Amino acid sequence: MTRSFRLQIGLGALALAAFPLATPAFASFESCAKSVRAQVLKAGIRADIVNAAFKGITFDEKAVRFSRTQPEYRLAIWDYMAFLVDDARLADGAKMLRVHDKTLRAVERAYGVDHFILASLWGVESDYGQEKGIFFLPHALSNVACAGKKPAMFTAELIQALRIVQAGDVKLSDLNGSWAGAFGQTQFMPSTYRRLAVDFDGDGRRDTIRSVPDALASAANFLKKAGWQSGLPWGFEVKVPGSYSGSVGRSRKAPIAAWARQGILRADGKALPRSGSYGLIRPAGPTGPAFLVSRNFDVLFSYNAAEAYALAIGHLADRLRGGGAFKTAWPTDDPGLDRADRKRLQELLIAKGYYRGEADGRIGPLTIVAIKAAQKKAGLKPTGRPGTRILKVLAGN
Repeated sequence: MTRSFRLQIGLGALALAAFPLATPAFASFESCAKSVRAQVLKAGIRADIVNAAFKGITFDEKAVRFSRTQPEYRLAIWDYMAFLVDDARLADGAKMLRVHDKTLRAVERAYGVDHFILASLWGVESDYGQEKGIFFLPHALSNVACAGKKPAMFTAELIQALRIVQAGDVKLSDLNGSWAGAFGQTQFMPSTYRRLAVDFDGDGRRDTIRSVPDALASAANFLKKAGWQSGLPWGFEVKVPGSYSGSVGRSRKAPIAAWARQGILRADGKALPRSGSYGLIRPAGPTGPAFLVSRNFDVLFSYNAAEAYALAIGHLADRLRGGGAFKTAWPTDDPGLDRADRKRLQELLIAKGYYRGEADGRIGPLTIVAIKAAQKKAGLKPTGRPGTRILKVLAGN
């Protein structure tokens, strides 16, 4: 899941000179890219594919920079959830559930994975196929490999990506995705694609880029192979007594009866399950929402190793099913912004002269600098965080 923004500063020779290469033996990105190209050819990829894949390759500062940040780990949980589970994604999800109902239910029958979970994963990974990534994979993977970010792993992913092209499943020109190599409507890494992608529409190709059936079935195959249990909820919000001092963590599972004895109740007032093993997570600490999560939560975690991600998938699925927002508020007096409000914030920053970029709702370094300047002028702590407080200040509320 890649969030991009327009680069608005000149890179020039200085940036290239500062570029950390994979090994001291490479004096430039060009020499490193040639080495990667040689490894790809040695792996058996046809020369015509390699030539086309490496044509026009240059240093990509954005890919390298993105490789050094992961939103799941540096954003507050309420910020992360605000833009992943917003009104627009819910509306689009409801539409996709109607349009692709037959396919979603067929995939659920074939793999035993709840079709609401599949729709949610699809929505989070690519906004239901609308955002598949902006990076041409051969160039991005070569850049990240040469930047010293696990060079062997990213070179191997590049080779796998070109093997997919060589097999005739996808066109090289369609091979766009994240800086790390994830691509298609459900954002598989090339190696994952090679192992788990399926041809569900029966056209003889495994195409998770242009085929919705293939994309959804491939994601379902991933979840099934990771241990998804049909009929088991991912988890649910709970109320935890103030006196609770027991274990916390998704890996510290216990029978549901043990949690009941601790006085833990469902937040929505429904009865706890009669059986099953669950772990307690408190992603914002003891004053925020708490959840009992099952083995299926761990399966969602395996798709993109962050608890915030797994929680977003599970919660969006519940909302698409007709459920409501969390009962317990996040412990902040400055709530996160959804995508529409992030765009509005950028528009206000532009109007007031803080920001010269594009108002696209995507928060990059230039937007953060602009927010800091606006916060400082308003007498707020200059964190650069896109929250409700600075939005209200700029809007004059």
